[in-house]
This record gives sequence, structure tokens and C-alpha cells, in this order.
Amino acid sequence: MKIFLVLDPPRSTAQMQKIAIINGKPRLYKPVNVKKARDTLVVHLRAFKPMVPLEGPIELYVTWLFPRGKKNKHNEWKITKPDTDNLQKMLKDCMTEVGFWKDDAQVVKETCEKVWSDEPCGISITYEKLNNIF
Repeated sequence: MKIFLVLDPPRSTAQMQKIAIINGKPRLYKPVNVKKARDTLVVHLRAFKPMVPLEGPIELYVTWLFPRGKKNKHNEWKITKPDTDNLQKMLKDCMTEVGFWKDDAQVVKETCEKVWSDEPCGISITYEKLNNIF
């Protein structure tokens, strides 16, 4: 299945959690910008939710297309933050929450890339169920 989320890709990631000391104990919390990024992804993903969550091993291929600036060229690699692994973590968590699969641990093979892009910007996602046998 291939989907394209037309949006300005979020730059806030799941790794941006903060720690607060409450009653002398450290507590993790998500800053507003991380919650907003997560909510944006969930809203866009809901339109593509499969009827039934996939079971078994899954392959995931994602291209993050960020709006290019004056110094960048269309389809040039984006070698600045955020890191691909941090982007992927939030995306897979959101896909799990929406119901694409039961657990993101099912993703056994994945490719992620990030590039600068002219319009449209967004996230291109291809996912498919793999055979259980390698």
C-alpha cells in the first residue's frame, strides 16, 4: 500500500521529551510542539487507516520531503536534523495508534530517507506485509 501525506513534515520528534521534577521525583513529559506534531500525523494518517490492522512481518519505506530553502536543490539529501531514526519512531508510533498494524515491532524491514523538495512536501509511505519465510 502506498500513501502520501501532504503536509509540512514535523521537525519535532519523540526524542524531544523533557524531564520535570515533581514532588522530588523526575517525570517525563512531552512538550507542546511534540504533542502537536504527533496529533498532526495521527489526523493525516486516519484517512488511510486499513480496514484491518496488518499481522505478521511488515516492510516500511518512507521518504520525508521537506520544503527546500534557497540554498537547497529539489531532491537533494537533507543532511540536517531531525535524524531519520527519530522521525521514524514518531511515525511508527502514530501508525500503531491509528491501527495500521498491532505493534510497530512487526516492522522488520525499513528504509527511510529525507530530502529537500519543491511542492508537494510531505511524507511518502509504502508498507506491505512480508512472507513469514525469509
